[in-house]
This record gives sequence, structure tokens and C-alpha cells, in this order.
Amino acid sequence: MNLPAVLSLLLVVSTVQAFQYTELTQFIDSHQEEYVETLRDWVAIESDSSNVMRRKDLHRMMDVVAQKLRLMGGTVELVDIGEQELPDGQTLLLPKVVTAQFGTDVNKHTVCVYGHVDVQPAKLEDGWATDPYNLTDINGHLYGRGASDNKAPVLAWIHAVGAYQALNMELPVNVKFVIEGMEETGSNGLDAMILAQRDTFFSDVDYIIISDCGWLSRRPALTYGTRGNCYFFAEVAGPKQDLHSGVYGGTVIEPMTDLIGILDTLISPSGKILIPGIREAVAPLSDEEWKMYQDIQFDIEDYKNKIGVSQLMYSNKVDLLAHRWRYPTVTIHGIEGAFSDPGTKTVIPAKVTAKFSIRQVPDMDPAMVKKQVTDYLHSVFAKRKSPNKLKVTMVIGAKPWLADTQHPLYEAGKIAIKRVFDMDADMIREGGTIPIARTFQDVLGKSIIMIPIGGFDDGMHSQNEKMSRYNYIEGTKLFISYLNEVSQIQKTSVSSLN
Repeated sequence: MNLPAVLSLLLVVSTVQAFQYTELTQFIDSHQEEYVETLRDWVAIESDSSNVMRRKDLHRMMDVVAQKLRLMGGTVELVDIGEQELPDGQTLLLPKVVTAQFGTDVNKHTVCVYGHVDVQPAKLEDGWATDPYNLTDINGHLYGRGASDNKAPVLAWIHAVGAYQALNMELPVNVKFVIEGMEETGSNGLDAMILAQRDTFFSDVDYIIISDCGWLSRRPALTYGTRGNCYFFAEVAGPKQDLHSGVYGGTVIEPMTDLIGILDTLISPSGKILIPGIREAVAPLSDEEWKMYQDIQFDIEDYKNKIGVSQLMYSNKVDLLAHRWRYPTVTIHGIEGAFSDPGTKTVIPAKVTAKFSIRQVPDMDPAMVKKQVTDYLHSVFAKRKSPNKLKVTMVIGAKPWLADTQHPLYEAGKIAIKRVFDMDADMIREGGTIPIARTFQDVLGKSIIMIPIGGFDDGMHSQNEKMSRYNYIEGTKLFISYLNEVSQIQKTSVSSLN
């Protein structure tokens, strides 16, 4: 072996030996009660971004995050992202985005961790077993709104950096944070902020890490794709006011009947999307994908029991996962203007608006989907020869995101998961939408990976949301290990994930 090769080998060996994994994990274990109490404090802040009456709490949440990072010695900024216009025309200040930086060594990789600390609405009377804003430990499960989505994962990343600091160990990579407070309502203002700081805060970032997702089973996972979302309003308007169904029923063509009629043409009982052009745009399932799905740990019976159904759309694992992750779906969410209160009301609504969405996958384009849906519904409506008026509007057009699972980021993730959990990672996609991933990809051209630590049964957005103590603490160890693995990636490997 020649001298340069020997020196190179010694460098690698010394770097590996320098990673004091045992000491770091022992520190995490000894401080887990402190980590739980910090999560308790964060969950207690009712940072519901959909409730304008809670905007003060949201501002306070961002201040708490900023102060936590400042006390760790980070270079912290609260970035003003402007105002939000409410439906009544009033304006409200958006919560500032917290950015922070730890380390500026130009010889190291720089990773940027994205997270959010706003939450979905939650009330005890919604069916919670405990106060949603009082973190409650029941058999090792930490129940509280935002515990899994996304406060514990954000804190786990902060604790990971803090562990290195507390033990006077040098961070293996430079770490930046971008933490927002409007993710649950569309990340208002964040896209513009990312674009504005593309050549400043983000200029030296090599990789972006998102942990706003969950495992598929009890096996740890790495996420490499999400579906996008096109959300539509279909409004049918008829009479100038609501009418008595006894007096006017049988004499007018009712908007609700028209609306139900056209909604029924969107999708078949077997789940087939009936809008021309949608299915044709979907990228075909490759043999490699099929094998990846085949290898994933997923129990169909557990899945059925969890959601409380006796039958699913598909009966085998590969078909079920493929239609959950990488095929589009149509979902009808509700009808505004229809009578929905308890009791009876004999009314013909004068105007009704259906709300439905189509999850986007490669190679669908939201602009094309908007045209396809609008043209199709108008053509179907025209066949009804109704005097009522149809208006179709697309209010969200989020693109899907897909990464290259062969990228070194994912190899690093597999190694880190093997070290912490002593098992192989599931490679999974998400059926939901995380628009910021596509923004990071399109605006910054940076490499992205999603590393979830949330459990498959955490109940994100639902009653009794929780984060298990195990996932919280072991997830922190995973992040510690992952930072070290990323530091081993050769500089020449830095490239975009498409």
C-alpha cells in the first residue's frame, strides 16, 4: 500500500474512533427527564396557527424557540415574514421564522434542519382522553397536541446538538435550523423568505433534513417521497336565497342535486379516477419500486384494525402501499352551505360548495390538473342542462417531492439507523404533502432527506396525539449518529436530489 493510501486510511480510522457514540448516548439517557419536561413546556403553548385568537401564543412559541437556541450559543435571528390577510380584510402579523447557526467551519458539510412548532386545533371535548395541552405520560407514551407533529422531533434535533456541546465535543458538521410557525396552515410567507435568503443564509448549506413525518411500522424508516396536493372548490349557485323544500321542491333545479351529480363523476366505487388525463400522467411503477415495497414491513390486518375498517381498497401489500404513496387519489372533504347541524331542516340551499382534493404524484403537474379538472367538471355539468351556475377554483397546487434513494444521504441514514436500532431501515414514501420539501428542491437546489422519528400510531392531527418516550430519546440518538455519518460523505458527493 502506498503512503498516500496509508495516510488516507489512518485519517478515516481516526475520524471513526473520534466519534464518541457511547458517551453521547449515555448523556442523552441521563437527561431524558429534562427533555420530557422541555417538551411539556412546549406542548403547553397553544400554538394553533389556524386560530387567529391564538396568534399571541404562536408569537410566544417562536420566542421560546429562539431563546432556547440562543442559550446554546447559536447565531439566532427572528426573521420577519410579513402579514397575513384575513377573510374580512384585516391583517395580522405572521409569526417570525427562527433561523439559527452552529458552526462555520468551511471544511465541514453544512446541514440545515427544518421543522415547525405550530399545531393543529385540539379540544378536550373533541374526544381527547387527556388535556391536549398538558403533556401526559401514560405507559411511556407522551400525549399532547404537537408532541409528534412536530415539537418533539424539533427538540430532538436541538438536544442532539446540545449533547455535543455539553460534552465539549466538536460538531461533526455545521448545523443550521429553520423553524416556522405556520406549517399547518400552508407555511404562509416561508417560500418568499427562502427565496430572499437563498444567497445568504442558505448559500453554504449542503443538505436539508426534514423530520416532519412518521414511521410506517415499528421499524425505523427513511422517507424519500411525498405526494403533492391540488385542492378544489366546486361551487353551484341557483336561487337568490335558500328555499322551503315543501313550497318550492319539485319546481326548481336544486344546486345540491347538481353538485352531488358532478361529484359522483370524479371517481368510481373501485377508486379509479375518472377525470381524463390524470391516470395517463402517472409515472409507471418500476420493478425496483415493486421490490422495495415488497421488502417493507407492513401488516395489512394491523392497518385495518388501526383505522377501524373491515375491508380496504386493495388486498395485497404492494398494491396498498403503491396507492397510498405513489398513485393519485381523489378525496371529497365536505360541502359548504349544506345543512349539517343536528336535527332536521327542510331547506333547499341556494348555493353549495364542494371541497375535494387530488393528491399529486410524478409526473403530474398541478397547472395541468387544474385545467383537466375544470374542463371535465364543466363538460359534465353542461350535460345536465341545468340553469344553475358552476364555478371551479383550485386553491392549493402543491407539487410532489421525490428523492434518489441511492444518494449518500440515504446511505448515511441507513448506517445511523443500524447503529441506534440494530435493524435495517424501511425505505418509505408519504401519502401526505410537505410542500416545503419541493420548495427547498426547486428554489435552493439542495439535497434533501426526511428522517422521521414519529411512531406509526402517533395520531398526528387526530385525538390523543402522542410521541413515545422511546422514539423521542432514541430519535435524539439517531440524530446524533446521523450528523456523524453525514460528516463522512465525500465533498464530491454533494449534489441535488431530484
